Amino acid sequence: MMDAYEAIRKRVSVRKYSSREISPGDLEKIIDAGRMAATANNTQPFEFIVVTDPEKRKELALLASKNGPYMEFAPAVIAVLCRPEKYYLEDGSAATQNILVMARALGIGTVWVAGDKKDYCPAVLKALGAPEEHRLVSLVCAGYPEKEFPRTPKKPLNDLIHWDSYGGISSDEELANTLRELKEELKSVCEKDPEASGKITALLEKIEKKVSGHP
Repeated sequence: MMDAYEAIRKRVSVRKYSSREISPGDLEKIIDAGRMAATANNTQPFEFIVVTDPEKRKELALLASKNGPYMEFAPAVIAVLCRPEKYYLEDGSAATQNILVMARALGIGTVWVAGDKKDYCPAVLKALGAPEEHRLVSLVCAGYPEKEFPRTPKKPLNDLIHWDSYGGISSDEELANTLRELKEELKSVCEKDPEASGKITALLEKIEKKVSGHP
């Protein structure tokens, strides 16, 4: 089984599944990961309904036809429900993310079908026999991919990370700026010693390539 970081990095949305069923043991591991999610004041407001019955999955797919028509073909659909606590959406979302990551660690593909605020939520809750005051946070389709796991491009970390305040430069950018300053300071030294100049320039270029990500 993958470690947590690898599973997070390799998690992608999968919408086409093989006919291979998911074992009850693996489904329980996936739900258990959801159960362990952080919750506000440890209220743990979530409950989970695992749907494996083909007719029930088809019913859910029809109810949420625009968002999750593939629920009919997923071997399992996990409904993440929450009691209407103050932070039910945050708590249920944390549980859903744990489910997605744990499934990927087990080699199982998933896709998050929206729940909260969708007009089909009351009908889905009714179809699942859930208390009407509960909130439907998500419907997670789960199954082994029909082919291989797809690849989804992600933005580079340096495009998203800020240090200390918005707009704060990344550590790599700071290093690049320091290198530029160093090159300027070394100009006068290198003019007096051409041999040293060549060696220093080569070393700086090597470091700059590493910083920029070039081979």
